[in-house]
Amino acid sequence: MKRKPSFSAAGFFRRLGAVLLALGTLWAAAVTAGSDTAAAAAAALRASSPLGALKWELGDLWYRDTLSPAAVLTLGEAPLLLSARSAVAELWSSERSETPPAAGEQEEVVTVPVEETPLDTPAATDNGVAAKTLVPTDPSGYTVCGRAYISNSTDYALSVTELGELFAAELTDEEPQILILHTHGSEAYTPTAGTDIVWSGNHRTTDSRYNVVKVGDEMADVFSEAGLSVLHDRTLYDYPNYSGAYDRSLAAIQSYLAQYPSIRFILDIHRDAIEDAQGNEYKVVSAIDGVGTAAQLTLVVGSSGSGLTHDHWKENLKLAVALQQDLLTEYPTLMRPILLRNSRYNQHATTGSLLVEVGAAGNSPEEAALAGRLFAAQMVEVLEARSK
Repeated sequence: MKRKPSFSAAGFFRRLGAVLLALGTLWAAAVTAGSDTAAAAAAALRASSPLGALKWELGDLWYRDTLSPAAVLTLGEAPLLLSARSAVAELWSSERSETPPAAGEQEEVVTVPVEETPLDTPAATDNGVAAKTLVPTDPSGYTVCGRAYISNSTDYALSVTELGELFAAELTDEEPQILILHTHGSEAYTPTAGTDIVWSGNHRTTDSRYNVVKVGDEMADVFSEAGLSVLHDRTLYDYPNYSGAYDRSLAAIQSYLAQYPSIRFILDIHRDAIEDAQGNEYKVVSAIDGVGTAAQLTLVVGSSGSGLTHDHWKENLKLAVALQQDLLTEYPTLMRPILLRNSRYNQHATTGSLLVEVGAAGNSPEEAALAGRLFAAQMVEVLEARSK
């Protein structure tokens, strides 16, 4: 007589546990797919866990669009909208990218100071975009510290004497010392015509040969060659969702600092987008004798003007002034005026935090890469002189 297989509760729960573990592993792999470091992966998991649990309850865990659980619930009440979910998600994503940040978020960096005069443009990479070299010619509206011009959008009064003092952040014997990351990593440049590139948005791409991540690579190489220990986080914190990028990059910064308390300098590398009064895009360039044409750079310094706590903004600004003085001594047209803004741009994390705008969307990747190398090389000089 054939015996019926007996039911084993222990076996059932073992199989159930194995299935849940496999599902959890797949989810974790999906969430951390864009992370290049353990710290960035941990930050992505922390940010995604609460939403993941809610989406699990809604049966929505495996959808890769950007709809929130609330939006999914709403669509579920309207079968017609639910059937067109992909179109709704695309419209939602484009709308969010054009919506100004809500109160408490970081303001967009606007790198058009009070007045800059275009100089005769040097021969630049021909990528189909008009070029200008912008320099301040009138101190009106600026705080001027030697060669450094500061465009101050805050209500804080600046002391030229104080800004000329030695900045607090300095190199130590511990490693690593520098962190490079990209809150808006998909911000891209304009390669020459015919270049094979896939755009993920308006002048945005996940191809790191043509976005600001490549500039970070160049800078990291210069720092490493000079003997400075550097971490380069190549995660795209603005993809696939642009909104909330600063929150995600802050979580990563906090994770890095917890793991590597030796980090003293944090560089968040971006690029600008510039148009003339008629809406025509142009790029900003600087002729470097014997080297080539580099993109112009802008240092952006946050403050506590937005109401968020930021005790380090004056030290960050002193660092920016010191770097600007050194860079303009060596390369008189490489740097555009420093921008002091109300938002803090995650710069409250250390006394050596800066946002660096390398060129504009119209610059070529080669112009941006050269600018990144020149900036890093001069920063090495400034930091080593500070440590003597």
